[in-house]
Amino acid sequence: MSDALEKRVMRKISWRIIPFIMLLYFIAFLDRVNVGFAAIHMNEDVGLSPAIFGFGAGLFFIGYFLFEVPSNLALEKFGARIWIARVMLTWGLISGAMAFVQGPTSFYILRFLLGAAEAGFFPGIILYLSYWFPAKNRAQVTALFMAAAPISVALGSPISGALLEMDGLMGWHGWQWMFMLEAIPALVLGVVVLFYLTDRPEKARWLADDEREWLSSTMNAERAAKESAGASHSILKGLTDPRVLALSLVYFGTSAGLYTLGIWAPQMLHGLGLTSVQTGLVNAIPPIFAVAAMYLWSRHSDRTGERTWHVTLACTAAGIGLFLAGFAVSLVAVVLALVVVNAGVSAAKPPLWSMPTIFLSGSAAATGIATINSLGNLGGFVGPYVIGLIKQSTGSFEWGLYFVGGLLILSAAVTLIIAGTARKGVPSPSTNSIQKA
Repeated sequence: MSDALEKRVMRKISWRIIPFIMLLYFIAFLDRVNVGFAAIHMNEDVGLSPAIFGFGAGLFFIGYFLFEVPSNLALEKFGARIWIARVMLTWGLISGAMAFVQGPTSFYILRFLLGAAEAGFFPGIILYLSYWFPAKNRAQVTALFMAAAPISVALGSPISGALLEMDGLMGWHGWQWMFMLEAIPALVLGVVVLFYLTDRPEKARWLADDEREWLSSTMNAERAAKESAGASHSILKGLTDPRVLALSLVYFGTSAGLYTLGIWAPQMLHGLGLTSVQTGLVNAIPPIFAVAAMYLWSRHSDRTGERTWHVTLACTAAGIGLFLAGFAVSLVAVVLALVVVNAGVSAAKPPLWSMPTIFLSGSAAATGIATINSLGNLGGFVGPYVIGLIKQSTGSFEWGLYFVGGLLILSAAVTLIIAGTARKGVPSPSTNSIQKA
């Protein structure tokens, strides 16, 4: 009876929560990386050099970094429903305002504000999932949520490329239409969140009484087990735990790889002689493979209970893919290299995000997840900015891609060091659990 009840509850909450949060992340990711398509024409229209563009595009993550932890703590205090709605409404307004960029200064300001507005969304959803799904299901659930990022690129790229063709309509540039129209879904969904999301299982009136009681007791028992095993609750511990800082470094490399793709891949492909529409269609190919790799890899990670090698191998593959992209000269070779990078970066993230909630809970989980995401996402600043600098000085993406590939190899090495430290360190339930992770 309990097995049947568990399957029924997992099926019901999965269908209720996962498609919706995937839709939210789809829009979030599209609004943060569509600047890569805008740059095809915007840079010339408003006078942005490769270095200026790379720096401004990366400023998103400085705003993200500064406001991530307070935003995640606010989510825990006010509840996911209210706070996620606030995040979406503010980022929608600022994303639409990108249509009015006039030059470097306004570009810098709006990218910074967009990051500040969106801060807390991604780690907030990761925390939210820990309220609803037991740890044994979390990597696979996280993979489904995070699959929205490559899906966003796969579906959003042709849309962004097509919107650029609206150039001249009503006196606006195509990139202005793209920013304005792609901001509307965030505003609409921000209102929908207020009526659709449920903060905790105890408030889920859409579950039957026995389903709600089973889920609440299961999640409460899991939290109690983490407490007895030494899982930390304190905000300070979530900020300073060495494992949190190490995982932040791992995530730094994956973020550098992900946003190198999101921000620079359209310009790389366009530079091979493709039109805006063709660029959008071709840029949609690699993320399709990333969705499959992410789901299958995380499913295997959940089934085996192993996390370390799933992160390490995926980061290594992504690093090798960037090295290959650096010296590829034909369109087919570049696309194949981008397939490897997309698959590796995407596959690494779900098992990586399954690690922190093993040894942290409560406020420590909120701050720990936000810390990993905010520090790690600085890779989204460093990677694109360094590529812009190198592109401006050399006229080529080659050495910038090698640099980001090296960061991903470093992520793989740090993951192995975390596991090795757990094996050699002072025995404790938390270090043993991270070793298994």
